[in-house]
This record gives sequence, structure tokens and C-alpha cells, in this order.
Amino acid sequence: MGVINQNQPWRHMIHYDLICDKEHRFEGWFSNSVAFDDQLAAGKLSCPECSSSKITKAVMAPNIAAKTNTRNGRLSAKAAVGKLEMRKFLRQVRAHVEQNADHVGEKFPEEARKIHYGEREAANIYGDATQDEVKELREEGIEIAAIPWVDPEN
Repeated sequence: MGVINQNQPWRHMIHYDLICDKEHRFEGWFSNSVAFDDQLAAGKLSCPECSSSKITKAVMAPNIAAKTNTRNGRLSAKAAVGKLEMRKFLRQVRAHVEQNADHVGEKFPEEARKIHYGEREAANIYGDATQDEVKELREEGIEIAAIPWVDPEN
């Protein structure tokens, strides 16, 4: 995980690996854990493969990156390919978030709180927040995720 620049806006969502009762695995992105629970209880979640609505969170293993070999500041060929693959993955994440969540811009902390405290209907949202705002949200027990927002064209 990279260092977050305090002035850098980040998009925030929660990612869960999900599994249906027929053991089909798929991903879900939510504004917070309550949004997942609410959507599950309301029957709004279903397996994209078999349409089953019996969904649970799958066990997730941490993704620990291996140390990158560098020589004279250059990445090895393997590390360079890994970097390209990571950028491709992050572009896919961005596209998924943009298609499946509402952009609330700089109002992200305010909107996340409204959802968390039940002042707004649960919804998938993403937006901008400073590192201090992220810290405050987490201290309040609001589950969010920082996503590096890569340029889709670059």
C-alpha cells in the first residue's frame, strides 16, 4: 500500500469477496458494512452466475506483496509487468465503482456519516476525503476503503 498524501483525494468503498450457496465466488463493493447487511437483508444481492440470493462473505486472505528487486532505480522485468497489471486492475476497479456507485465528491465524509447513522438510505457511494477525514470516519466506526484513483487513459 502506498503512502496517502494528505492533499490527495481518494475514493472510498468497501470490497468484499462474496460466495453463494452453490459456491460461486464474486466481488461486491459497498459504501460501508451496514450497506452490505441492509442489501443482503432486503434480498438485493444475488449471485451473477446462478442468481441465488443466499450470499455470505467469503473468507479473504491478505494479499502480501513480495519485495521488488531493483537495480540502479530500475524495476526488474517481472516487477514492471506486475506494475502494469496492477494499473490495469486499478483501472477496472475505477470503472466498476463509477458504474455501481454514486459520486458524491467532497461531500463523501458527510454522506458516509448520513448513511452510517441512518439519516440517508443505504447506497453505494464514492467521493473525496482527506487523510484527516478518513481517520475521523474510521474513529467513528464507519468502514471505508481508500482506492488509488488511477487515470483510466494512462
